[in-house]
Amino acid sequence: MQMNPDKDTRLCISLSGRPGNFGLRFHNHLYEQLGLNFYYKAFSSKDLAGAVTGIRALGIRGCGVSMPFKEACIALVDELDASAQAIASINTIVNTDGHLKAYNTDYIAIAQLLRNHKVAQETTFALRGSGGMAKAVASALRDGGYRNGLIVARNEATGAGLAKNLGYAWQPELGASRPQMLINTTPVGMTGGAEANDLAFEEDAIAQAEIVFDVVAIPAETPLIVSGRAQGKRVITGLEVIAIQALEQFVLYTGVRPTPEQFKAAVAFARS
Repeated sequence: MQMNPDKDTRLCISLSGRPGNFGLRFHNHLYEQLGLNFYYKAFSSKDLAGAVTGIRALGIRGCGVSMPFKEACIALVDELDASAQAIASINTIVNTDGHLKAYNTDYIAIAQLLRNHKVAQETTFALRGSGGMAKAVASALRDGGYRNGLIVARNEATGAGLAKNLGYAWQPELGASRPQMLINTTPVGMTGGAEANDLAFEEDAIAQAEIVFDVVAIPAETPLIVSGRAQGKRVITGLEVIAIQALEQFVLYTGVRPTPEQFKAAVAFARS
């Protein structure tokens, strides 16, 4: 990847608890292919307020927001797009002359994937988690007409609250429930985490499910996805989520929408 930054280069970044290389390679590949004077860099920070102040003060054009910052960032921006306001969770900040507007492209990605994988509206599901990504996924399911769902979260305040807001049931654990689709929105199975080698759901529940969906993108094949594939289940991966949401972020930052062929090439490059 040949980059020749100069004083006019526009910087875009990401903030994540565990930064990865997908977004960096995806965005920079497209900047080069489309001849755009942008550069993308991934960061982590223990000073979220300071980082967002830096975005505004330094004129950083855009910022992707990942776990665990999706909700904490809300109080630090100037405006919420409808996609973020409706679910009180953000994953994208766009800086226009010091005005920070936040969006949620995760929601867009989830809705598209449910259509792409032809997941029937009658499908029963259990979603583990109650944080920012859980809100995006559960909201996309609700708005897509999926009525028979269960939120599984140990935190009763956030879990039961999310379920009540969206019209779903809540349980602290999956228990005896055996839904057709299992969805993980927690860090369980994420590289570098305390539960990197753990399954988000019990083997028996995976065996009885039809679809396994894990939003964790690092590693590409989480323990949940590996187990689902081994048992012949339909799988939806976090890499699919991160690719689509990254595309929508790219459009917000640059005002340019790549062709489907350019998008596929960027995903392939980012995964190589």
